[in-house]
Amino acid sequence: MQARKAVIGVVGLGYVGLPLACTLAKRGFSVLGFDIDAAKIDQINAGSSYISYIGNEEIADLRHAGRLCATGDFSRIAEADAIILCVPTPLTPQREPDLTFVVRTTETIARHLRRGQLVVLESTTYPGTSRDILRPILERGGLRSNHDFFLAYSPEREDPGNARFSTAAIPKVVGGDGPEALRLACALYDQAVTNTVPVSSLEAAEAVKLTENIFRAVNIALVNELKTVFEAMGIDIWEVIEAAKTKPFGYMPFYPGPGLGGHCIPIDPFYLTWKAREFGIATRFIELAGEINTAMPHRVVDRTIEALNQRAGRASKGAHILVLGIAYKKNVEDTRESPAFRIMELLERRGAEVSFHDPLVATIPPSREYAAFAGKQSTPLTEDAIGGFDAAIICTDHDAVDYRRLVECSRLVIDTRNVCARHGLAKEHVIKA
Repeated sequence: MQARKAVIGVVGLGYVGLPLACTLAKRGFSVLGFDIDAAKIDQINAGSSYISYIGNEEIADLRHAGRLCATGDFSRIAEADAIILCVPTPLTPQREPDLTFVVRTTETIARHLRRGQLVVLESTTYPGTSRDILRPILERGGLRSNHDFFLAYSPEREDPGNARFSTAAIPKVVGGDGPEALRLACALYDQAVTNTVPVSSLEAAEAVKLTENIFRAVNIALVNELKTVFEAMGIDIWEVIEAAKTKPFGYMPFYPGPGLGGHCIPIDPFYLTWKAREFGIATRFIELAGEINTAMPHRVVDRTIEALNQRAGRASKGAHILVLGIAYKKNVEDTRESPAFRIMELLERRGAEVSFHDPLVATIPPSREYAAFAGKQSTPLTEDAIGGFDAAIICTDHDAVDYRRLVECSRLVIDTRNVCARHGLAKEHVIKA
């Protein structure tokens, strides 16, 4: 690995896989990216990017150097010395782990697995997945883990759009199926990231990722609940947090919002609660946090309807409402699990006519949960357009939005991110929610 002559296969070229593939290629490895999306393959091979914070020039340079290639031909798995899986691990409609992508990808790899290969899963999952699900599938052809091939787990820690912490700057936790698998996986990641953190087992590494994201989910639920309590007392939660975070020890700020979004925090806790039931353990604290966070879109809608009625004498039925920002976090185009979709759905159920504006999302992409919104176009944020809405709900506080224009031209603004106050735009018709 240290000579960087190994060929690295990255399966799944999304918000985790593509940054990882680019990082490895920039370190001198030959990277072969695999995906089932032909559009992504074509863009990469044409030297262009479909992720806003990865520039076209970066992809083009790696293509020109011959270090990055994308393909949908999974028989080429055999060319790779190491194979890293970065595929989705969503939930079923019953809120249980859906390992369909992991299982199907592993079955494909198994058909082309050869001696000496290292297989690493990065997708978030519950403890036991690598050992109990991946290993038996990979061993079907007669090869044995820790003898003929090597299996490891290293949870992705990608934070889309975070310029401070790129893939290379984030330490990698690594667990292996035996000491040789651990050594090989660490040797690989040592060439790509700032440092590796070996742990004792596959299961320990799988548990690390869940712990990190459950920590965030629980603390966000706490401030969401505090927001509701303090609001009833006439206290601004945002002011409280700003003051509390001046304490130099024993406190870490988390911020309320319209609900959880992204590929990790809304999903990962349910992977552990599901697995815990196998051991007869109820994860009451985690599940309560999930209930609080899941309820936040309802609260935003209730606050919006209350404000429309009290301040404009307007019912929700027939009201024209603009949802501002449908990406799950600011300054990225990623809409996975965005609470904005749930808010839009709830408003439409109340009879409102809902439009959206997002400077980074021109068209809503297809999704399993909100198929009816696919293809809906972003509304231009002109003065005339803003003035035509009865209310605007700020769900995501992108920097590229002209909030002064929004506040000046809107009849009513529901601010779930405190962005108006941060811009000195606290007005009577701006309601925090």
